[in-house]
Amino acid sequence: MRRARAAGLALAALLFAPHAASAQNKGEPGQFDHYVLALSWSPSYCEAMGARAEPAQCATARPFAFVIHGLWPQYKRGWPENCVAPAPFLPEPLLRSMLDVMPSRRLVLHQWRKHGTCDGNDSAAYFATVRRAYERVTIPEAFRRLDDYRMVSPGEVEAAFRAANPGLAPDMIAVACDGRRLTEVRICLSRTLEFAPCPEVDRRACRAQRVAMPPQREGQDAPQRTE
Repeated sequence: MRRARAAGLALAALLFAPHAASAQNKGEPGQFDHYVLALSWSPSYCEAMGARAEPAQCATARPFAFVIHGLWPQYKRGWPENCVAPAPFLPEPLLRSMLDVMPSRRLVLHQWRKHGTCDGNDSAAYFATVRRAYERVTIPEAFRRLDDYRMVSPGEVEAAFRAANPGLAPDMIAVACDGRRLTEVRICLSRTLEFAPCPEVDRRACRAQRVAMPPQREGQDAPQRTE
């Protein structure tokens, strides 16, 4: 069981890692240029991982649509990670408070250790910034719920996000895919959470012509966010 879970986590890291192409060295807390807010299309993760998916995210009565993968401090080229090791303790109430938008305990812990420790603030301040970043972005109405498979072009999804978020330019957003499925939308934000250009992230965008967006679970009401 432990081996199977470890293998599942390794696969998830490959499918949904921020920048799997190149590893970065340990950085200094607070020393970065901007953020990347990664919004994961949860049904793609659940379908790709199958039985190895996080139960809280994929086997509950409430389906999820776009959820937070992470808020990642970035350099203009590259990014810091694991800036404090071991990472400071993450209080249980704080962890639980994030599960409505990051529906996996392991995800919250992993993001704090790998990326949150590079923010330069304590865990409460970092996750408050994560939530503010999420609330800064409007999810297009067309992608708040899907009841059936939908084939989309990355450009179509990007255009919908740009239309829903005035000021979001083409070089501030990237759509990611695993070759078959749309996996994430990544939006670049300044340290004050204004939309910001990030050519390096944009260059790693999905190059597929069309990708699938799997549906949420049928017959259930998706969690709704108050705008």
